[in-house]
Amino acid sequence: MPARRLPTLEDVAAKAGVSRATASRAVNLDPRVKAQSRIAVEAAVFELGYRPNRAARSLVNQEIDSIAVVVPEAEDRVFADPFFAAMLASITQRLSDSPVQVLLAMGQPGQGRQKIERYLRGGYTDGAIIVSHHRDDDLASVLHETKLPAVYVGRPYAGDVGIPYVDVDNSSGAALAAEHLLAQGRRRLATIAGPQDMAAGADRLAGWSAALRRAGLDASLVEYGDFSAASGASAMERLLETAPDIDAVFVASDLMAVAAMHEVQSRGISVPEQIAVVGFDDTHAAQLTRPPLTTVINPVGELAGRAVDLLLQLMNGDTVEPVLLQTAMVKRTSG
Repeated sequence: MPARRLPTLEDVAAKAGVSRATASRAVNLDPRVKAQSRIAVEAAVFELGYRPNRAARSLVNQEIDSIAVVVPEAEDRVFADPFFAAMLASITQRLSDSPVQVLLAMGQPGQGRQKIERYLRGGYTDGAIIVSHHRDDDLASVLHETKLPAVYVGRPYAGDVGIPYVDVDNSSGAALAAEHLLAQGRRRLATIAGPQDMAAGADRLAGWSAALRRAGLDASLVEYGDFSAASGASAMERLLETAPDIDAVFVASDLMAVAAMHEVQSRGISVPEQIAVVGFDDTHAAQLTRPPLTTVINPVGELAGRAVDLLLQLMNGDTVEPVLLQTAMVKRTSG
């Protein structure tokens, strides 16, 4: 059976009912293209599964020009969270000895996400690493439709979407935090969970809750944050108001944990004597708190390196499997 012919720009132009020049300008996001023509071209690109010649040429010649790190989050969130900075730096470092360019694409819900989708459909990159995805992200369908090689950092919320991923065992990591606090004799435990529309947030809460139930303890003391510092402080404030007798709290990210600890200490409550605090990530900030933050390792460098390796294998036509990394506790003096 002969191989299916890849759609060309001429096919897109014919399908959209515009000239080749107009189709080219629309694909390259030229603002001079009229809205009606742009919409027609985007629809044709979507229906035909068109990718520009540069990307198609890279597949034939095995020459990879660029990969995109796609973060479907608002820009202020990306630049404020050390996890994203560490991830981008690790990916860039992994490719430092190669000619491959690393591009960053960000976008919050709404028009920002639409920009990301247009970018991926436009074929401006040869592959993508998707970081920090949410339940309502529609990127998996875009990647399938465009056949763009891609890898997720973090398990996709929807489970098996046919796209490989690299993740840390978030559930086991949170269970480690619970077991560590229980071993210290803590019995009135609470957690500040991450967003439940993300696999990391859901898995960490599930692992924590299961460990408490195995110990015969109440797992209902839960407040929620969005992995930002402000949400960690607010969640800690709510916990102290509803359960002032807690003696330990597991916080689903270091950024939230640092803010939660500050909230505790601002009320004259000592850490860890009165309330132990444990985080998740082992970012640099965990070492700067007073007392230093006990936390669960999220091996960002290894996650990034394995994601790059999987993506390069995919782009070479290899079959790859998801990777799940194990984690461990870093025991400092906050809990």
